[in-house]
Amino acid sequence: MRLVAIGLVAGLFSALFGVGGGTVVVPLLILAARFRPRPAMATSLAAITLISFVGSVTYALHGEVKPGAAALIGLPAVAGAVAGTILQQRLATRTLSLGFAALLAGLGVWLLV
Repeated sequence: MRLVAIGLVAGLFSALFGVGGGTVVVPLLILAARFRPRPAMATSLAAITLISFVGSVTYALHGEVKPGAAALIGLPAVAGAVAGTILQQRLATRTLSLGFAALLAGLGVWLLV
Protein backbone atom coordinates (compact mmCIF):
# COMPACT_ATOMS: atom_id res chain seq x y z
CA MET A 1 0.00 0.00 0.00
CA ARG A 2 2.92 2.38 0.66
CA LEU A 3 4.16 2.00 -2.90
CA VAL A 4 0.67 2.67 -4.25
CA ALA A 5 0.41 5.81 -2.10
CA ILE A 6 3.85 6.95 -3.30
CA GLY A 7 2.70 6.41 -6.88
CA LEU A 8 -0.46 8.46 -6.33
CA VAL A 9 1.49 11.33 -4.78
CA ALA A 10 4.09 11.21 -7.55
CA GLY A 11 1.44 11.26 -10.26
CA LEU A 12 -0.39 14.16 -8.63
CA PHE A 13 2.77 16.21 -8.12
CA SER A 14 4.01 15.35 -11.60
CA ALA A 15 0.86 16.62 -13.26
CA LEU A 16 0.43 19.59 -10.93
CA PHE A 17 4.02 20.88 -10.75
CA GLY A 18 5.97 18.98 -13.42
CA VAL A 19 7.95 17.06 -10.79
CA GLY A 20 7.71 13.53 -9.50
CA GLY A 21 10.74 11.31 -9.91
CA GLY A 22 13.65 12.75 -8.02
CA THR A 23 11.84 15.27 -5.91
CA VAL A 24 8.97 13.11 -4.71
CA VAL A 25 9.48 9.40 -5.40
CA VAL A 26 13.09 9.04 -4.26
CA PRO A 27 12.62 10.67 -0.82
CA LEU A 28 9.37 8.77 -0.25
CA LEU A 29 10.91 5.44 -1.26
CA ILE A 30 13.78 6.06 1.15
CA LEU A 31 11.71 7.37 4.06
CA ALA A 32 8.38 5.55 3.76
CA ALA A 33 9.32 2.32 1.99
CA ARG A 34 12.82 1.95 3.47
CA PHE A 35 14.59 1.60 0.12
CA ARG A 36 18.33 2.16 -0.03
CA PRO A 37 19.27 5.26 -2.10
CA ARG A 38 20.49 3.49 -5.25
CA PRO A 39 17.47 1.17 -5.63
CA ALA A 40 15.21 4.15 -4.85
CA MET A 41 16.81 6.18 -7.64
CA ALA A 42 16.65 3.30 -10.11
CA THR A 43 13.03 2.50 -9.22
CA SER A 44 12.11 6.17 -9.53
CA LEU A 45 13.61 6.38 -13.03
CA ALA A 46 11.65 3.32 -14.12
CA ALA A 47 8.42 4.64 -12.62
CA ILE A 48 8.86 8.14 -14.04
CA THR A 49 8.87 6.65 -17.52
CA LEU A 50 5.25 5.67 -17.04
CA ILE A 51 4.32 8.87 -15.21
CA SER A 52 5.90 11.14 -17.82
CA PHE A 53 4.29 9.24 -20.71
CA VAL A 54 0.78 9.66 -19.32
CA GLY A 55 1.42 13.28 -18.35
CA SER A 56 2.89 14.09 -21.75
CA VAL A 57 -0.03 12.55 -23.61
CA THR A 58 -2.51 14.40 -21.41
CA TYR A 59 -0.76 17.74 -21.94
CA ALA A 60 -0.45 17.00 -25.68
CA LEU A 61 -4.20 16.48 -25.89
CA HIS A 62 -4.55 20.01 -24.51
CA GLY A 63 -2.04 21.36 -27.04
CA GLU A 64 0.58 22.24 -24.43
CA VAL A 65 3.56 20.16 -25.66
CA LYS A 66 6.28 21.75 -27.79
CA PRO A 67 7.81 18.69 -29.52
CA GLY A 68 10.92 20.51 -30.83
CA ALA A 69 11.77 21.88 -27.40
CA ALA A 70 11.09 18.47 -25.84
CA ALA A 71 13.53 16.84 -28.27
CA LEU A 72 16.19 19.50 -27.62
CA ILE A 73 15.89 18.82 -23.90
CA GLY A 74 15.24 15.08 -24.01
CA LEU A 75 17.97 13.90 -26.36
CA PRO A 76 20.87 15.48 -24.44
CA ALA A 77 19.18 14.30 -21.23
CA VAL A 78 19.72 10.72 -22.39
CA ALA A 79 23.47 11.34 -22.45
CA GLY A 80 23.22 13.03 -19.06
CA ALA A 81 21.33 10.04 -17.65
CA VAL A 82 24.02 7.65 -18.83
CA ALA A 83 26.78 9.86 -17.39
CA GLY A 84 24.86 10.34 -14.14
CA THR A 85 24.34 6.61 -13.73
CA ILE A 86 28.02 5.92 -14.29
CA LEU A 87 28.97 8.62 -11.76
CA GLN A 88 26.36 7.47 -9.24
CA GLN A 89 27.81 3.97 -9.20
CA ARG A 90 31.20 5.40 -8.24
CA LEU A 91 30.06 7.69 -5.41
CA ALA A 92 29.54 6.67 -1.80
CA THR A 93 25.93 6.39 -0.65
CA ARG A 94 26.47 9.13 1.94
CA THR A 95 27.84 11.46 -0.75
CA LEU A 96 24.76 10.79 -2.90
CA SER A 97 22.40 11.47 0.00
CA LEU A 98 24.10 14.71 0.96
CA GLY A 99 24.30 15.87 -2.64
CA PHE A 100 20.62 15.12 -3.22
CA ALA A 101 19.62 16.90 -0.01
CA ALA A 102 21.71 19.93 -1.02
CA LEU A 103 20.09 19.95 -4.46
CA LEU A 104 16.57 19.88 -3.00
CA ALA A 105 17.42 22.55 -0.42
CA GLY A 106 18.99 24.77 -3.08
CA LEU A 107 15.99 24.39 -5.37
CA GLY A 108 13.66 25.21 -2.49
CA VAL A 109 15.56 28.39 -1.64
CA TRP A 110 15.74 29.39 -5.31
CA LEU A 111 11.98 28.92 -5.75
CA LEU A 112 11.26 30.96 -2.63
CA VAL A 113 13.44 33.83 -3.82
